[in-house]
Parts: sequence; C-alpha cells; structure tokens
Amino acid sequence: MAKLIMWNLMTLDGFVEGPNRDISWHSDVWGEELEQLSIEQMTAAGGLLFGRVTYELMASHWPSATGAVADFMNAAPKYVFSRTVKKSDWNNTQMFEADVSGTVARLKRDSAKDLFVFGSADLAGSLIAHGLTDEFRIAVTPVILGGGTPLFKQGAKVKLKLIDSRPLSTGIVILRYVPAAAK
Repeated sequence: MAKLIMWNLMTLDGFVEGPNRDISWHSDVWGEELEQLSIEQMTAAGGLLFGRVTYELMASHWPSATGAVADFMNAAPKYVFSRTVKKSDWNNTQMFEADVSGTVARLKRDSAKDLFVFGSADLAGSLIAHGLTDEFRIAVTPVILGGGTPLFKQGAKVKLKLIDSRPLSTGIVILRYVPAAAK
C-alpha cells in the first residue's frame, strides 16, 4: 500500500501563497538543491493529487515546459479533485468530483508507489481530517508574506513526530513529519 505524502513550500509565517494567489516568492528560494530534491521525490511518486486551483496552475505551466521536472510532471498519473472542472487535456489526468476520502483511500491501496499532494491546501486539509496523510514534507522558506492562503486550516489537533530535518543553502529547511501514532 502506498503512503500519501503532503509536499509543500510554506513561508515562515505559514502561507502557501500570498494575496491574489501569488507564488512569485518560489523563485526566491528555488535552486539546484531544491530541484534535486524534487527529482528524488518524483522517482518515488506513483501519482500526484491536486485540488482544482493547484491543478489549474500546474496544467497551465507544465505541458509547455521542458526538462526533467517537466517530463515527470507531464508523464505522471495525476488525480484531480474538483466540483467544477470535469475534464482535462493534460496528459494522464483523471478527474474526481465526489468521495474524496474514499477515492484517495482506494488510490493508496491500488498504488505500488507513494502518492504526493502538491500545493492544494484545501485538499490537503480534507485528507488530514480523514487521517489519510502518512507524511508531511514541508519546505519552510525564509520569506514572510504577511497574508495569503495558510497551509493548515482550522480543524482537529494532529500530533506529529519529526523524522528528519535538512537545511538547504537557500535558507529553506525541509521538515519531515509523520503522525505521532505512526511507526
């Protein structure tokens, strides 16, 4: 059975995007180390999960991009959860409208390789609430936005256990957590 891993860049003040969905700060922290980490993670990924907003951002960028990351993003199985978007022209994409928790539980059972949630703070929050997230990988960036979309929404308390931390030369610190009850 696959693990579900949430992977997000987050500002020091807890946001995944600034006002008006601004993610321009990503270019301030992107570098060779983060690209290499992304490539390493992609080799372990059996599929990517997106909510509608992140899906639309990704689908508008990756199909015309080039390079190793673009090749992966375009070839990887993508599972999109949306009540409004019904079909996709992006290669290897399946759309789901309802039963998010049941669908993700089935995808975890059926996948031999781990599944990743990129961005998609609302989807991630729903999966956390259903106890479906097996690992949290958060790249805390040395940026303070002062407002925007928080990574974590209000909900039940979840106790986590740190399993790894790794600073990068750009000032990012990669934190890896699992639910405290997990072994």
